[in-house]
Amino acid sequence: MRKADKKISRREMLKLSAAAGAMAATSGVLGAEKLFAGEEEGLPQIPRRVLGKTGSTIPILLFGAAVQLDPDFDPKIAEGLRYGLNYIDAADCYGGATCEMAVGNLVAKLDAREDVWITSKSDRHDPKGLEKTLQRGLEHLQTDYVDLYFMHNLKEAKYLSDDMRRMAEKLKKEGKIRYFGFSTHAPACAQLLTAAAEAGWIDAIMFRYNFRIYGEKELNDAMDECVKAGVGLIAMKTQGSEASFRDAWRKYTSEGRWTKHQAVLKAVWADSRITAAVSSMESFTQLRENIAAAVDREELGRADWEAIERYAAETRRYACDGCDHICNAAVDAPVRIGDTMRFLMYHEVYGEREKAKRLFAGLPGEAKRLRGVDFSGADSACPHGVDVAAHMARSAEVFNA
Repeated sequence: MRKADKKISRREMLKLSAAAGAMAATSGVLGAEKLFAGEEEGLPQIPRRVLGKTGSTIPILLFGAAVQLDPDFDPKIAEGLRYGLNYIDAADCYGGATCEMAVGNLVAKLDAREDVWITSKSDRHDPKGLEKTLQRGLEHLQTDYVDLYFMHNLKEAKYLSDDMRRMAEKLKKEGKIRYFGFSTHAPACAQLLTAAAEAGWIDAIMFRYNFRIYGEKELNDAMDECVKAGVGLIAMKTQGSEASFRDAWRKYTSEGRWTKHQAVLKAVWADSRITAAVSSMESFTQLRENIAAAVDREELGRADWEAIERYAAETRRYACDGCDHICNAAVDAPVRIGDTMRFLMYHEVYGEREKAKRLFAGLPGEAKRLRGVDFSGADSACPHGVDVAAHMARSAEVFNA
């Protein structure tokens, strides 16, 4: 697919809504030829960028499949294909371990494996465990290969070992993966990016990057090193959502043409070091708003940037950066504040209540005992003034902990 030079107007943006609504009812009966005919039909196509040293292009907007997908044929993915959104970000653990099967069913029904980029991930960070997870994933995906395979939620650079490098090379040689890398939203994100750049064999990284952390020098230096080393960078957690049950973001208003959610995506795309941003789109409303932001070449105006900066400043104390090595050390209990805050965000902001409860339930027993713990030290230790105690009290209520 080619990059589109066509600029989308406000009226055309509104047409996306009608198109998505119509496709919701008809996608399941349309063939691959129709679904991939968007460019020929004059529909604006999502721009594409080269993913690091791979030489392959991917759309700047990626479909995050960490949502509940239709197990037979998900119409949101089908609609995205018409606008060039042909990259699906899957994982063995998404959707209660049903994600890969749902993606596999859709691609098989379209008979269009070569036209869809599939990325998947493994929670196993040992070479043999990762290989086993990949093999099971290929069966679920009904394919012989994935385009990109990640170590999922990597937290320590020690797993970028020579043994893992040799496994990645083996899987490439066998034709089971095209490219290899990892995803991370760990506190040590900058160090992991630097380690990947120095290692020289990582093709791509998906990491937490949003308007709240643009100015972090260590992270920006690490990103620069990755770009020099040819490591493709994919942004996730771009919305920088708060864990707060107060819905602080609702106070945000922009004087520009974009919604808050569209504006922060466009801010990420404005960084030329970023190849793409992945977004979990649970509804057609989210899908069409994200596509509209992606296909419109108009850059953010001064009012938009000022609104983003104002929003970041006003809500900073509601957002957790996951740097729980700081706040956990100030609490006399084996809790996991960063993980708990992230799960609370899923519950309160994303509305993914069952997922949040399931993830929290997966924590070690001691980490789930929140009631009676004194979090005042964590409040004092947080560099951004987050009211950790209030969030933990809410978490105890939500997760019955």
